[in-house]
Amino acid sequence: MKVIILGCTHAGTAAAINTSKLYKDAQITVYERNDTISFLSCGIALYVGGVVKDVKGLFYSSPEQLRELGINTKMKHEVLDVDFDKKEIKVKNLQTGEEFVDNYDKLIITTGSWPIIPKIEGYELQNILLSKNYYHANEIIKSIENIQNVVVIGAGYIGVELVEAFREKGKNVTLIDTQDRILSKYLDKEFTDLAEDELKKKGINLALSQTVAKFEGEDGKVKRVITDKGQYEADVVVVCVGFKPSTEMFKGKLDMLPNGAIIVDEYMRTSKRDVFAAGDCAAVWYNPTKSYEYIPLATNAVRMGTLVARNLVEDSIKWRGTQGTSGIKIYDLNIASTGLIEEVAKGKGINVQSVTIEDNYRPEFMPTYEKAKLKVVFEKETGRIIGAQILSKHDLTSLMNTMSVFIQNDMTIEDLAFTDFFFQPHFNKPWNLLNIVGLSATQVKSE
Repeated sequence: MKVIILGCTHAGTAAAINTSKLYKDAQITVYERNDTISFLSCGIALYVGGVVKDVKGLFYSSPEQLRELGINTKMKHEVLDVDFDKKEIKVKNLQTGEEFVDNYDKLIITTGSWPIIPKIEGYELQNILLSKNYYHANEIIKSIENIQNVVVIGAGYIGVELVEAFREKGKNVTLIDTQDRILSKYLDKEFTDLAEDELKKKGINLALSQTVAKFEGEDGKVKRVITDKGQYEADVVVVCVGFKPSTEMFKGKLDMLPNGAIIVDEYMRTSKRDVFAAGDCAAVWYNPTKSYEYIPLATNAVRMGTLVARNLVEDSIKWRGTQGTSGIKIYDLNIASTGLIEEVAKGKGINVQSVTIEDNYRPEFMPTYEKAKLKVVFEKETGRIIGAQILSKHDLTSLMNTMSVFIQNDMTIEDLAFTDFFFQPHFNKPWNLLNIVGLSATQVKSE
């Protein structure tokens, strides 16, 4: 069996390693246009901020490790086209310029994603940077060495993590976003208000509800960012407004979402026979809405890549879907969420209710304790849980992993209220925080 894998970050690495383990006789070839694999882009802010000293630690595999597994690893090779009927791909060696054709029995598409680049006047100026891969990380580090003013555009996870890292380096930092809140896809307002206060206390300028109109520069380098409401000095600008799937060559050939994310079934199969897809290039089944969505997360990618290998020859293990579970640390605040926030759910026309509680995570007779804010969002008619959020100075983010399981299995607020959780004063109260929010939700639902 001849297996070709297109692209090798998280999903591609997982697919390659697991395919080599499961099918000893398989001839596996990886084509990757970069010279690195498996870079954890979620660690860029930690690298920028100096928490991670050696950037090599953000790689969990390498071309050499794949070759040791017997995988034919072709770095600096770009796939130009795919003929699904002939089961052929056209490839260019970026080092020699040579073009050639290869064929496959099974094709795994893990081409990933790329940052969305907004069409803004002046974008061609120097020191306007992206934050996605190893090269971007090094470029950011180098660019901020001898400058003072940094502007970050986009207040999602990457943008928020970066502004904290830049501020820790002593920079004057401005965060711009068109939305009126940071992290508006992941947290409701009662949580983002607390997070924004934390950023402001540290001297970070939040320029929200603003749209960037143009970049202005001097001597070819960016000097300021002009929005519809003001202007901000900028020696370096980092643009992180979102990602899009890298699937241009497959448009019109495979079933996709409107944004180009490849639709796969529960076994990771695309609309073409013997062609699979996984990771940021693919759509995922989103359990809260029971629909296909685009949620580019490393966690989704490694699971999908692993499942491709398991299902390559025969249907073996089904994809369980995703809840988009994620977390972030903003200075002393530990924050996580899973599923839909209330604002987004209502925007989608879902009839939801919610309950938010604040309580100390363990008994007050203990030497120390911290308050936690916990919210659950659920369908009004059925009580089915579709989202949850938590914030505390004590790290309680793993509770959102528990809530992810509840959402994945269509469990209700009644299930949450009376699920058996242990009690030990070092860790929690006789009524666990999840029990408490579940009990509160059952009362709201019955009103």
